[in-house]
Amino acid sequence: MKKKKIAQLKEFYHTHLLDNVMQYWVNSDLIDKEYGGFITSVDREGKSYNDDKSVWFQGRCLWTFSKLCNTYGVKEEWATAADRGAQFIKEHCIDEDGRMFFVVTKDGKPLRKRRYFFSESFLVVGFAEYYLLRRNEEDLALAEKYFDFMYQMYKNPASDPFKITPKENAEVRSLHANSYPMVLVSSAQTLRRANPARASHYDEIIKDVIADMMNLHYKADLHCVLENVQLDGGILDNPTGRTINPGHTIENSWFLMNYANNVGDKELLQKALNMLKWSLDWGWDKEHGGMFYFVDVYGRPCEQLEHDMKLWWVHNECLIAILTALHLTNDPVFEAWYDKMHKYVFSHFPDKKYGEWYGYLHRDGTVSHTQKGSLWKGPYHLPRCLMLCEQILGAMEKDERLPDLL
Repeated sequence: MKKKKIAQLKEFYHTHLLDNVMQYWVNSDLIDKEYGGFITSVDREGKSYNDDKSVWFQGRCLWTFSKLCNTYGVKEEWATAADRGAQFIKEHCIDEDGRMFFVVTKDGKPLRKRRYFFSESFLVVGFAEYYLLRRNEEDLALAEKYFDFMYQMYKNPASDPFKITPKENAEVRSLHANSYPMVLVSSAQTLRRANPARASHYDEIIKDVIADMMNLHYKADLHCVLENVQLDGGILDNPTGRTINPGHTIENSWFLMNYANNVGDKELLQKALNMLKWSLDWGWDKEHGGMFYFVDVYGRPCEQLEHDMKLWWVHNECLIAILTALHLTNDPVFEAWYDKMHKYVFSHFPDKKYGEWYGYLHRDGTVSHTQKGSLWKGPYHLPRCLMLCEQILGAMEKDERLPDLL
């Protein structure tokens, strides 16, 4: 990629992040000035239509506002949002058994709790980044405590204090989900950066969970990564077992590229590049452009009604991963993919009238949902994408090594 193009793109991402996306969110009803925390269910113009709070997004928004301060310098509105978000999590989002809730009311009363430890994973990355902002050792200790808790539950599900009926009868069928090692790999790398003194500890865990990914989910013969497999890595021949989630695999690919680059693991880097290439091929819609949400490895029908929709976050992860691969390899194949992805993304997702992005498009690229936030969408994937793309392009412009993305 030519230096002039790199400089123009870097400035584009910087401006889009600070003058469009974050300006939208700080002017919206996101930041709850009454109770603290964040309300992500906002309409096209930024007005709340549901005051219930996603616990995922309490941790995710804590990460976003902390990362903004750590990247661009402390702004009072960002830092205050992070402070009040951290307080809300500590006071309202953790149950008596140590597990976290999934949804709470505006004033922090528990509404719903789930078996998955994704709420915990976002606490980890949120408080690790917040520690780098405020340098309070208690915040780092909280992040490390919850990471250890997650890893313990991953290795020994019976240790989970939240006793709930399994989603399926484990005596008949048990599956291994790739989403668990994925969040462990990403959050471990954030802690590795926050606390370099324990890097070797996190390296051991990262290598352990990567081995599970590669031995169970990475299918070189099929050129894919499967979301759910049998405990021995075998393929379950039903819609759940045949599902490829291109966006998840592409997000995971840059997690792995980042780690491979940091520790000099060439074999892992090649596998991560394979994951990216395969998933782009599986996911790209050759008729309308953009990335499918789900595909079936054998070309059978997908059960997910949204399988052919185009989601914002999938395309955010594509931009990060393709730019990362381009920087690490200088392969023109990735520049061609980047140009194609960038063109599709910025001609379809941004709302030119009110700012920010639509989250959900029909297959043909028309808008499905006009709201900018929900319990599932808020200021996380998109701000992260814009920040990291700017950083990658900055390194490319100066011929520097890839920055630590996590």
